[in-house]
Amino acid sequence: MSPALRPPDSPRETGRGRVKGAPGVLRALAVFAAVRLAGVALLILVDAVAGRPFGKSLVHAWDSVWYLHIAEHGYGTQLRITGTGAVQTDWAFFPLYPALIRALRGALPLTAGQAGLLIAWGCAVLAVYGIHTIGHHLYGRTVATTVVALWAVLPQSVALTMAYTEPLFTACAAWSLYAVLRRRWPAAGALALLAGLARPNGIAVAAAVAAAAGHEVVRQRGRASPGLLFGTVLGPLGWMAYVLWVGRQTGDLWHGYLQVQSAWNSRLDLAVGPMRLLDSMPLQGSWVTYPVSVVLVVAGIVSLCLLCLDRAPLPLVVFAGALLLSVVAVSGPFSSKPRFLLPAFPLLIPPARALVRVWRAGPSRRARLVCGGLTTVSLLYGTYLAALASQPL
Repeated sequence: MSPALRPPDSPRETGRGRVKGAPGVLRALAVFAAVRLAGVALLILVDAVAGRPFGKSLVHAWDSVWYLHIAEHGYGTQLRITGTGAVQTDWAFFPLYPALIRALRGALPLTAGQAGLLIAWGCAVLAVYGIHTIGHHLYGRTVATTVVALWAVLPQSVALTMAYTEPLFTACAAWSLYAVLRRRWPAAGALALLAGLARPNGIAVAAAVAAAAGHEVVRQRGRASPGLLFGTVLGPLGWMAYVLWVGRQTGDLWHGYLQVQSAWNSRLDLAVGPMRLLDSMPLQGSWVTYPVSVVLVVAGIVSLCLLCLDRAPLPLVVFAGALLLSVVAVSGPFSSKPRFLLPAFPLLIPPARALVRVWRAGPSRRARLVCGGLTTVSLLYGTYLAALASQPL
């Protein structure tokens, strides 16, 4: 039986009957922490050289400023863009992350920035644990650790150590998908609900739960347990509730959220907007950020195809495919699109399995040097994105 089709209720066990996985998780967490803490050190060093306050790039960069402001003052801030006249509001930012920051500030004597970083770092650990658990459940410990290592060295992974929502969203998504693989439908739906409150593309988790539930109903010849139905219905409620709330605030219940996103130049245009942006790239002087973003998005498309050919579990394919579709079909800053793909960790499974096969064939000093070089380039580029680039992360 292939790893992708292994029964979800048959965990790998040692000869003594205990689940085998904790050592692998600790190793994966150590790899992730080493890479990302090196990235944090680089950001702090760049801020010091540039004369910025300590940790400014970690806490007060791009979207994190909006999230921290919501946590401190609530919703309602508007910003009129000079020239276009568009009015950008903080309703574009989903509420779970700022709500957690506010709750943590109420429990501990922390600033909003400190609370935001603590939540982001804690959720990054939970996300790594979830990603490794899924990888170990399907393909074994070595592939699971390799997926985590690849996730840590992605150029856009710098966002995992900043006051951003990607760690929170990925943690909710990973554990929801694992619950689906184990057929724990209420837990899967509850975590999908939280993911839908964390980010606009959180609906991808609910779609994955619904797709897996539909497949299960077909497999059971039309029979569905109460837990399955409950989890499926529960999944999209968080996302729907916030979108409708925004619509009510704008006075247009069904289209208000779309209008809010349109002011941020984010609209569904089936890749017409991104292609227009690519056509004007040379004029914008984005000679590094946009080409790298294009390469990463194309790599994501290729990896999704390989994931399908590999017959990966349906919820992983649907989740990664929905995130990729939202990146390709929705306009917006192209430099941010790799970050939007950051939670799509299933896309890392095909390259991780390929690397494991190569490594098992005979690890060499050259291979280690290549891995170290790629990690160094990734850390430097991530630091550039967070602290120096003029385009939004």
